[in-house]
Amino acid sequence: MKLTDYEALSFDCDGTLIDWEAGIAAVLNPWATRRGLSLDAEQLLTEYSAHEATAEVEHLADLHPDILARSIRALGAELGAEVSDADAAALANSVPDWSAFEDSHDALNALGKYFQLIILSNVDRASFGGSNASLGVEFRRIITAEDVGSYKPSARDFDALAAETRRLGIGEGKLLHVAQSLFHDHLPAKRVGVATVWINRRHDRPGWGATPAPPAAVTPDWQFPSMAVRRRRRRRVTHLVKHGPGGVGRCPGQALACRGEHRPAGTAAHLHPHRAIFALPRYFWRPNP
Repeated sequence: MKLTDYEALSFDCDGTLIDWEAGIAAVLNPWATRRGLSLDAEQLLTEYSAHEATAEVEHLADLHPDILARSIRALGAELGAEVSDADAAALANSVPDWSAFEDSHDALNALGKYFQLIILSNVDRASFGGSNASLGVEFRRIITAEDVGSYKPSARDFDALAAETRRLGIGEGKLLHVAQSLFHDHLPAKRVGVATVWINRRHDRPGWGATPAPPAAVTPDWQFPSMAVRRRRRRRVTHLVKHGPGGVGRCPGQALACRGEHRPAGTAAHLHPHRAIFALPRYFWRPNP
């Protein structure tokens, strides 16, 4: 399938649209310095990631701020460093202040013109409210861990997503899930037959950062280094559209702004000029072989 064959895009939030590593590091780094720890920022994120994943499995009923507090306390216990109530609260309450990636708002606005947008996030409603204020985008549906009662990569979260897409009238196989984490999102999505796009925010850095390594191999259907709309590709382009006996033609171009059929003005073929939102260059949003 082509990207333009889909009707809806579901998005992970933290890590994909919101810079969660920077947000976590803004609390962990000063804490580690105060406690005299010698780990650098990447090491702290890697050590922390395992504790958050464990907390999300063992404490399904906890809201996300409580998961964050548990995680930093577990990290402190592992490293032999004190975690005060103030330290735990600093991380627990930090999510609404985490910044959106600079490309998220414009990309979501562009994609929202052609697809229904859905959030599937491991946060709680209140925390997502702060994140959505940063994104400045209206989503058709918002599904959080608080709503589902579990955290990704649980299959329950993707069952909830499937139920929501049916309520929205989205056709079978017409949903595309967009996320950064292979562990939290791509592996469980592919297991239930949902196509995925990997926004590989760490494409220029080694390691997994705040995301655990996936426990099994997984191959996303598409991969991009960011959500950026490439502005130099926002230009007027012309596609030659050939029309069959019924007078309806298909645009061979790959721009998301050009979504299918064009009616000719009494000619067998015509040039159809339009403004491209994405021209989809080969290295960007490319299908994996």
